[in-house]
Amino acid sequence: MAVAKEPLHVGKLAFSMMWRLLLFLGCLVAIIGFVAGRWGLWNVWAYAGVYAAGTVVGTIAVARTDPTLFQERIRPGPGGRDPNLRLLAVVLMLTHLVLAAWDVGRGHWSGEVPAAVEVVGLVILGASMGMSCWALSVNRFFSSDARIQRDRGHHVVTTGPYEFVRHPGYLAAIGMSLASPLALGSYVSALPMIPVVLLIIRRLLLEERLLRAELEGYTDYAARVHYRLVPGIW
Repeated sequence: MAVAKEPLHVGKLAFSMMWRLLLFLGCLVAIIGFVAGRWGLWNVWAYAGVYAAGTVVGTIAVARTDPTLFQERIRPGPGGRDPNLRLLAVVLMLTHLVLAAWDVGRGHWSGEVPAAVEVVGLVILGASMGMSCWALSVNRFFSSDARIQRDRGHHVVTTGPYEFVRHPGYLAAIGMSLASPLALGSYVSALPMIPVVLLIIRRLLLEERLLRAELEGYTDYAARVHYRLVPGIW
């Protein structure tokens, strides 16, 4: 019976991820049109393209890893410790996009950001999304909330990027947060992303305490993989 249901899970996964992608791109286009007043910003369309590619690859990664992971990411199971992070991050991200659009289209508060800086931002954005997809491809417990997934047979994952750092998903999220203002050519729009990074670090520390206290084998894993985010640093 489980095998018969799997195509349905994959179909819902693909539909929801594509719907979210279209919603994001629609918001981005609306922001460009109504806030920036300009439609010819190459880096903005490149940004949307990188995001679209990352979403497609992420969808495939989740479908291959475990279709039930989609439900866990959209609507996590019981026992979550930080359910409001995603909502706060979305609000701050939208604020960031509005600021960026106004800055590059009308306000010009950041001055003329060099194209090389925007390219660097796009590269970091793409690399960060690639890191997230890599983590998704090996970790079927990649939840959107901090919880012990006993209902899904939670155990320590030690392969892929988890061989090098304990929280590659949060590293990817921080990379995307820092790269976005550069990619969009707006230094000013980095202001809403500062609390996003702080919220991510807060979630990481909360989850770290939870995993050490309640997930069997995690303490031994942490003794082998010393760094949370960046090898050799922290």
